[in-house]
Amino acid sequence: MKNILILGAGRSAFSLIENLLQNAESNQWHVSICDMSLPYLNERYADNPFLTKVKFSLENDSQLSELVSKSDIVISMLPARFHQKVAKSCLQHSKNMLTASYVSPEMEAMDAEAKKKGILFLNEMGLDPGIDHLSAMKIIDELKAEGAEITSFASFTGGLVAPESDNNPWNYKFTWNPRNVVLAGKGTAQYIQKGQFKYIPYHRLFSTIQTIEIDGCGEFEGYPNRDSLSYRPIYGLERIPTMLRGTLRKPGFCKSWNHFIQLGMTDDSYKLENSEEMTYRNFINTFLPYNIDKTVEKKVADFIGESVDGVEIEKLKWLGIFEETKIGTPDLSPAQALQQILEAKWTLAETDKDMIVMQHLFEYEKGGKSHNLKSSLVIMGEDTDNTAMAKGVGLPLAIGCKLVLNGKINLKGVQRPIQPSIYEPVLEELEKLGIKFVEKEEVN
Repeated sequence: MKNILILGAGRSAFSLIENLLQNAESNQWHVSICDMSLPYLNERYADNPFLTKVKFSLENDSQLSELVSKSDIVISMLPARFHQKVAKSCLQHSKNMLTASYVSPEMEAMDAEAKKKGILFLNEMGLDPGIDHLSAMKIIDELKAEGAEITSFASFTGGLVAPESDNNPWNYKFTWNPRNVVLAGKGTAQYIQKGQFKYIPYHRLFSTIQTIEIDGCGEFEGYPNRDSLSYRPIYGLERIPTMLRGTLRKPGFCKSWNHFIQLGMTDDSYKLENSEEMTYRNFINTFLPYNIDKTVEKKVADFIGESVDGVEIEKLKWLGIFEETKIGTPDLSPAQALQQILEAKWTLAETDKDMIVMQHLFEYEKGGKSHNLKSSLVIMGEDTDNTAMAKGVGLPLAIGCKLVLNGKINLKGVQRPIQPSIYEPVLEELEKLGIKFVEKEEVN
């Protein structure tokens, strides 16, 4: 019996856990799920002879050490900042580890010791990062094998609300960690376009967009992710003239979100004074010039260059941001206060469904001709448990876990899923589970 340890059981872990439990008996696995809330685990996951539910605190070092020592593989679904602590315990007990998070400098620094111990730390094994790597590397390797010269690669992913549940003027609801959404894009986006390096600061990020069309889903707008340049060597495209990774939203979202950024409402660097007594209306007014002769609505309209009955103001009114509703929570940063306001309106209802859209855009030269290749993926959620986000994050992890336990992946050290030994079997199994890319090519 192989023991699988899962640390963290939030919403994105649902499909991971369900898949592992469905295959537990045939593979002789025992799954231990650890979370801060045992009642939550008991409510969410039925009793199962191949399942153990554990109330877990990351502050309890001895508990973490004991859990890791008794496992054959550890899957950390904790926030990324906690992976290093888990990884250190895995090093101590020589245990393999999987995460869906980006490889941090701290994780990278463990590569030599992990190799020495003969263990694998497989990171970036979720959706984005994860499925994007798997699918992109498959195409890149195939094109290189055909003798093609890849001149441009752009990749976009979006976690969005499904069309049938898209019923608000923002065309958006939270389908993953709300805090990450509010803080998305902080820093400077870096990419290369037609041989020119581009550095787009945060305050201009959401006005630097391009239109992406996905067959059957319509148009989206994409803005650049933080660092696309680092993926040129990772993908073996060191000299590629164009390399861009980005995020997708429905048309109009970026313009509206940019108002919050320009006002300063996404700042997370300080705490608001007396935020518990502040109303939503007070909150937005905090970032506007003092003018007793103008309403808050008029001041915002002037700031964004629109009339008080314009579309942008109506979208803000729908959020309730001009209302005298108390925030009611002390010691909040502007970003935290904004998140609280948004969660009241952007949380998925019980009957809502979500959607993942991903697209890779390749340009390459072969046989004296120019080619455009578009590879698109759409994942639809089924309900608020079997979400598209949970499938996209959890299923690659579950498949990767099976491959490691069955000795199908023999890599050691800190790795990403960019090798054929990983992407080929994972993509094959994802396709059986309904997660399949559709490719469309044009020759110029």
